[in-house]
Amino acid sequence: MIFAAGLGTRLKPLTDTMPKALVRIGGEPLIKHVILRLKDAGFQRIVVNVHHFAQQIIDYLEENEHFGLDIRFSDETEQLLETGGGIKKARDLFDPHSPVLIHNVDILSNVDLTAFYDHACASGAEATLLVSERQTKRYLLFDEEYRLVGWTNKETGEVKSPHDWVKDELQSLQMLAFSGIHVFSPALFPMMDQWPDRFPIIDFYLNACATHPLSGYVADNLRMIDVGKLNSLQQAEEFLLDEETSIAGQS
Repeated sequence: MIFAAGLGTRLKPLTDTMPKALVRIGGEPLIKHVILRLKDAGFQRIVVNVHHFAQQIIDYLEENEHFGLDIRFSDETEQLLETGGGIKKARDLFDPHSPVLIHNVDILSNVDLTAFYDHACASGAEATLLVSERQTKRYLLFDEEYRLVGWTNKETGEVKSPHDWVKDELQSLQMLAFSGIHVFSPALFPMMDQWPDRFPIIDFYLNACATHPLSGYVADNLRMIDVGKLNSLQQAEEFLLDEETSIAGQS
């Protein structure tokens, strides 16, 4: 699933006339970069949620014949449902027997998506989150076995966890930054029945980790960029050039 419904407010004025998914990096829309990465990794069915300038995304993918894939749309034009609500609404569009790889449309990375997905499927975890040691304000908290146990904002000192012991043992936990890429097991859908239509997936994961195995996955030599702000566009162009050079050097 590609999260493409966001308003892209940090990319204004570009997103005053187009969805974030169609903002171009290296001459091509963000959503094309993500779709081709997923296609190269072996994925055949992709669900795209749409809200802001939804028809532009639908038209673009239809004009490109869905890049030869089975692409389905989850329509959120009536209400933007956030990340958790977006997954919940799209439930019937997924294969109920297979974990779902979720990918934000504004994330570019060098992660091996096939290896990440295969690890998630084999691990027994009901959600696996791609994380890294990059510097940020907000971190997910993991124990020594990379099981998710909480969240913290280092700037404010706020801690969220279903476990009472997490605040006392904060310094012994691993603080890792979420990448916007994760694998979600359909086994978690029954828990979502108790949640409203609109909610963030991280809030859901922080609740679910009390009773369900959720884990972090640290990719070796992970390079990624969040193309969420105007000042990140040039960095994203450079990132793509670096990746193309790296791939050419390996071939």
